[in-house]
Amino acid sequence: MYQAFFGFNEPPFHITPDPKFLFLTAKHREALASLIFGVQNRQGFIVLIGEVGCGKTTVCRQFLSVLDPQLYDTALILNPTLEGKELPRLILHELGIDNPSSPLNPTRQLQDELLRRIALKKNIVLIIDEAQTLSVETLESLRLLSNLETDNQKLIQIVLIGQPELKAKLKKKSLRQLRQRILVYVELPPLSKAETLRYIHHRLTLAGSHARAHFTSWATRKIFKKSRGTPRLINQICDKALLAAYVRNSDEVRVRDVSRAVAETMR
Repeated sequence: MYQAFFGFNEPPFHITPDPKFLFLTAKHREALASLIFGVQNRQGFIVLIGEVGCGKTTVCRQFLSVLDPQLYDTALILNPTLEGKELPRLILHELGIDNPSSPLNPTRQLQDELLRRIALKKNIVLIIDEAQTLSVETLESLRLLSNLETDNQKLIQIVLIGQPELKAKLKKKSLRQLRQRILVYVELPPLSKAETLRYIHHRLTLAGSHARAHFTSWATRKIFKKSRGTPRLINQICDKALLAAYVRNSDEVRVRDVSRAVAETMR
């Protein structure tokens, strides 16, 4: 609605992850570099933890985009509401293998498929998003799956991405063997006040506002306070605040616009 008014080429505050709008803080760069390092150096389990809306999925998509498809085959599981015994079949499906008539059980079929790809000089990476929803039993099944190996390398690398509940779950005594295999562990914090200001400016610039849309310093302070530096909430508040400024026929987003946006976002 306000896109033409402010001179945007596209909406600047979509809540869906878009690599074009990727904003990397020092911690996000560290997380991305850690994922890449862990996979390239076969560092066992890799875990990325962060609150809802902090940018985990965006970092994951950027991570996937830099993996050379000539060297890596990836299996991405987004909604892991599954039991451990279902894992091998689901991984095979994500790798493009559906063969229910195979005489082999799914675990043996998966092992054979991984060995085939290893022989072709492929590295296989399993990425599970929303991993905090996995049961303890399924996490243990993942550990057992990670035991698949040749004489000199693991057949599959596993990346777990989840909310802080995953961190708590991994502390369980029954998962101590899995914990010992986590060699890369990264937590994504919320944005700082300064990062929030740069984040807003970054998205406005990429959307093509040519500096027409302007958030006052008090407006950005309130956005940071109410969002607590969570990018998804920042997007929602900024989107509604821009709409409020548009309704006033103003290029300037003020505190009262943000207050109205906060009331609508958090009701």
